[in-house]
Amino acid sequence: MYRQIDKAVGWLSRAVAIAGGVILIALVIMVCASITGRALIPLGLKPVSGDVELLEMGMAFAIFAFLPYCQYVRGHARVDLFQATFGKMGNRFLDLIADLGMAVVAVVIAWRLCLGMLDKKSYFETTFILQIEIWQAYAAAMLGAGAFVIVSLFCVWRSLKAMPGGGA
Repeated sequence: MYRQIDKAVGWLSRAVAIAGGVILIALVIMVCASITGRALIPLGLKPVSGDVELLEMGMAFAIFAFLPYCQYVRGHARVDLFQATFGKMGNRFLDLIADLGMAVVAVVIAWRLCLGMLDKKSYFETTFILQIEIWQAYAAAMLGAGAFVIVSLFCVWRSLKAMPGGGA
């Protein structure tokens, strides 16, 4: 059962990261088109309308989309100054503590993001130029935040299994 869940969580983290990458590439293309349009206004071109709004919303999604994969592959910044002195068991314990901390952080972020989304939805707040409801950007970010929670909880399980007597 653990292997199937590991494969599913790995797939989820990669799929969300790929979606974030696709959005990031689309944002780069849009910004290039907008800058080119600004530079060539005398030739009749125009910048992309609402490019800053689209960039902000897309970046919010992309950032949250990369968090699950980073957690899954243990890619977050770590301090390895004393790692050699703790030994194998000490490092497994540190991994467990770090994964527990990250799971708590992931849950708090997702919870607060959800509350923010509900708040924006209740006030019908929109962007200035494109009049896109802001809660939709929060909902897109929630996809990544939800995956981050799932992956973080799995990483706690993975670290528990690596502990002595954990069944690893």
